[in-house]
Amino acid sequence: MVAAAPRIWVTRASPGAEETAERLRAMSLPVLVDPLLAVVPLTPSIDLDGVAALAFTSVNGVEAFARLSADRSRPVFAVGDRTARAAREAGFAEVVSADGDVEALAALIASQAGRIAGAVLNPGAKEPAGDLVSLLAAAGLTVRRAAVYRTVEREPQPDTLAQLGTMAAVLLHSPRAAAQLAKVLKAHPAPSLRALCLSPSVAMALGTADQDGRLASVTSAPHPTETALLDLLTL
Repeated sequence: MVAAAPRIWVTRASPGAEETAERLRAMSLPVLVDPLLAVVPLTPSIDLDGVAALAFTSVNGVEAFARLSADRSRPVFAVGDRTARAAREAGFAEVVSADGDVEALAALIASQAGRIAGAVLNPGAKEPAGDLVSLLAAAGLTVRRAAVYRTVEREPQPDTLAQLGTMAAVLLHSPRAAAQLAKVLKAHPAPSLRALCLSPSVAMALGTADQDGRLASVTSAPHPTETALLDLLTL
């Protein structure tokens, strides 16, 4: 019997995990979906008075906002292409992608400051990975946050832990997921597992896991997009 190919562990929260899994299957790669984070919707009152534009740092932010507000009249600045696509699918007509990270998004919005006649609203996580608000405030923009969801850590399934020694790689999209994996590895080291990270800040959250032998290696994508992350699987 031919042994099964080593699987790729997708750790991001749903529904993004399923989208990533589909991309991996299209690459003919075996997948294990077991998120280390779960998204919990919040129900704040959305106040758009004085808001001239929306800034989204994740697909989850778009989807949570869309559930809370029917307004689609404001222009949208999105951190990346997937988030931009989610905004268009939610009904927003004017959407621009920064095709990068939070710093790239802040730079994009700052470059358009003269055209923004009001506040920028950032609907996102209760505990955001990046501080978009401070970056925009430093650029002289009026900005408000709206916590529309929160993320909570999940423990991996026992079957996942049993496969750690045979998996090819684990994909990490956020510092929060990486920090959760670092906790898991203290009790369940995986010295043959490659950790592939969306950005250096994600890799940093793993601490010294590779140096301590709990991981085989830690690699960051050269650009903070999922395409660049998945490209690491071919290296």
